[in-house]
Amino acid sequence: MPFTLPPLPWAIDALESKGMSQRTMEFHYGKHHTAYLNNLNGQIAGKALEQLPSVHEVMLQTWNNGNPTPEFNNAAQVINHTFFWESMSPNGGGKPSGKVAEAIDRDLGGYDKFVEAFKTAGATQFGSGWAWLSVSKAGKLEVSKSPNAENPWVHGNTPILTMDVWEHAYYLDVQNRRPDFIANFIDKLIDWQRVEQRYVAATSQ
Repeated sequence: MPFTLPPLPWAIDALESKGMSQRTMEFHYGKHHTAYLNNLNGQIAGKALEQLPSVHEVMLQTWNNGNPTPEFNNAAQVINHTFFWESMSPNGGGKPSGKVAEAIDRDLGGYDKFVEAFKTAGATQFGSGWAWLSVSKAGKLEVSKSPNAENPWVHGNTPILTMDVWEHAYYLDVQNRRPDFIANFIDKLIDWQRVEQRYVAATSQ
């Protein structure tokens, strides 16, 4: 059976008041995310990859030790986008609390330092890509960026937050003002409860 597109965790217009319009979501989720999934299903049809239990497994197997195959690009983009939607909430924004807040203080020098590092990662990713907050293999939080479809999973790290900085993530709302999109994402959209859950899961294994 072909893989299917996960539903959004909220209504398609739920982030409208938070600066991410329904029109953006109709294109970003309805067209871009859907196209990655459809392309992947077409690429793996009739191949052994089609028998793998999840898109995540396809992604890991097609990373090809840093020489990603065409299948990787679509599989990773399906995973990255699903993770991105789940990183946001209509009730998002504010500051973290709980264990992830303690880890941000310990590993990154505090919330303000995290914001500075995360903004820099997103703003300085040349061309298309992603900014990440991840738990490293050593168990510490780190901020990183990655080009195109690349992500921390392929390097053995466990992401707990991502921000899409491909142009289609923000162009309909703020045109070429990527820093405005980044600031709005941090201030109003991050679902820190979900990030906390991911952090606890990643550090309790």
